[in-house]
Amino acid sequence: MGAVIPLQRQIIDYTTSLYNEAILDGQFTQLQQLQDESNPDFVVEVVSLFFQDSQRLLNDLTATLNQKIVDFKRVDAHVHQLKGSSSSIGAQRVQRACIIFRNYCDQQNTEGCLKCLQQVKNEYFLVKNKLETLFKLEQQLVAAGGSIHVQ
Repeated sequence: MGAVIPLQRQIIDYTTSLYNEAILDGQFTQLQQLQDESNPDFVVEVVSLFFQDSQRLLNDLTATLNQKIVDFKRVDAHVHQLKGSSSSIGAQRVQRACIIFRNYCDQQNTEGCLKCLQQVKNEYFLVKNKLETLFKLEQQLVAAGGSIHVQ
């Protein structure tokens, strides 16, 4: 039980840094508030679905943008979907990168879209890594006998 308080402090500090670095926004807090004893894995499950869906969309975007003739309507539809799902879990930097990406889609600018795709991928992998770390810390806390509280 002696590990609980240091782990709680570590989780609070780590989570605070995710907000301070604009990796997450208040939507993530709202998502956490939907989790309770009856569904203790709610956030992990929702975020895992986001990871799966995002990876599929990023793969589709890569394939579509590498075609000789780019279907910008399809690219825009994928980016719009990614923007919405990132917004729904509070992945703020992914969402913002998608907004810029959509502007290049509107301009039918392949080079700009490819640069934005790389930026979206970078932001996606950053939030994925950060959230996986947060979830591991939370698992350690529960294993040490503590419980997860939303701030």
